[in-house]
Amino acid sequence: MAKTILTVRVQPKASKREIVPITATEFRVRLTSAPEKGRANRELLELLSEHLDLPLSRLKIVRGEKSRVKLVEIS
Repeated sequence: MAKTILTVRVQPKASKREIVPITATEFRVRLTSAPEKGRANRELLELLSEHLDLPLSRLKIVRGEKSRVKLVEIS
């Protein structure tokens, strides 16, 4: 099965949730959650799942769990 890697720049604690596509595989994402105890990462995966119309189980952060720039794998 083919895998795709997305580059995501995250802005936590934003006033609203928003996904801004930059290229086909690069996004800027604004999240309302604080980057504490994985809350922002969970919100990111949930938001991407909704936006891409994919089950949450197909998305995984492969790099950057504690960084604003993350690599998300779609399997």
